Amino acid sequence: MTNSLGRRLRLGIIGGGPGSLIGETHRIAARLDGRYDIVAGSFSSDVGRTNEMAAELCIDSGRAYGSWQQMLEDEAKRVDRIDVVAVMTPNDSHRAICMAALEKGFHVICDKPLANELNQAREIAAMVERSGLEFCVTYCYSGFPMVRQARDMILQGEIGEVRQIHLQYVQSYLSDHDLPNAWRTDTTRAGKSLVLLDIGTHAFHLGAFVTGRDVTRLCSDLGSAIPGRKIDDYVSALLRYDNGARGSLWVTNAAAGSEHGLSFRVHGDKGGLEWHQEDPNRLHHRRQGGFDHIITRRPGLEMSEGAQRSTRIAIGHPEGYLEAFANLYTEFADQVTRRILNKEPANLKRLFPNVIDGVKGLAFVDAAVESAQTGSWRDIEYSSR
Repeated sequence: MTNSLGRRLRLGIIGGGPGSLIGETHRIAARLDGRYDIVAGSFSSDVGRTNEMAAELCIDSGRAYGSWQQMLEDEAKRVDRIDVVAVMTPNDSHRAICMAALEKGFHVICDKPLANELNQAREIAAMVERSGLEFCVTYCYSGFPMVRQARDMILQGEIGEVRQIHLQYVQSYLSDHDLPNAWRTDTTRAGKSLVLLDIGTHAFHLGAFVTGRDVTRLCSDLGSAIPGRKIDDYVSALLRYDNGARGSLWVTNAAAGSEHGLSFRVHGDKGGLEWHQEDPNRLHHRRQGGFDHIITRRPGLEMSEGAQRSTRIAIGHPEGYLEAFANLYTEFADQVTRRILNKEPANLKRLFPNVIDGVKGLAFVDAAVESAQTGSWRDIEYSSR
């Protein structure tokens, strides 16, 4: 993780204003390794809130913009223009903002989901391909060292041929009968399924990331665990993967008493791996015919290449969510820097989620919704129809 540009990348932020949890997360992640300066922003549709956020971040008042459109227009004309745009707005605005940012020649980091609709996600992907710009979708759990350890072990055959993949993401923040007054609970803004677009795509991506396998078919049950509720807060699905492996997915944000509950269990013909995000620095390796093995985040001790790249703190000091998020920002900075310097992309495997991962997430959502509506298995259509 080196900075050969001689300066930090200039970052412009859209959304994530005062009081935004994800906004603060993005800002911490961007600054943790010293690779970005936040120099511009349109943090809210409310100009006063944008100015408040800009003052807090010590951004020049001339680069605190009343709208994201104005920010992209004005920044594109500057000699010291921003290099990267980070988008953390409600789902229904992602398509317009990302397309406009790419058209102006900015590299883009977009909070998940990539868009509300699959056709919109495909439009963004096509624009990324035409532009040749870098694009990251923040499926941030792929940044944990032990998640990457699991990925490397699976791809190297440590558990043999993958046969089962089981994914869970179990939260409680919508377990009360009264819904919070927020855009996520507004179906006109949050999209066709709150639970799928909010956290379901995270679990779906995690399974694909650690195994290198794509889901090809699924059969889902989608709805609410709260009687009388109109929005989706629960989904379970049976999964079939491209190598014939079977799997399951259970995701809800209405399980009273739960905290975060993101986990995976992957089993091959030689053993299995299990990881829980609430205990992120440990990976459980179960070996067929051998002792169980608890792998911990221990820098310099037989960790895989992906895990070593993602570890920044000495043994005995745990790493967590913010560091995982920062890994995506820093790896993205490496690639953007090489683009600016007209260098070939680094030989290291790209581990940050890209625009295609975002498209796949929306294809999963469409198939899960269709399956629940029809009560039947559905194929997932990743490519353009």
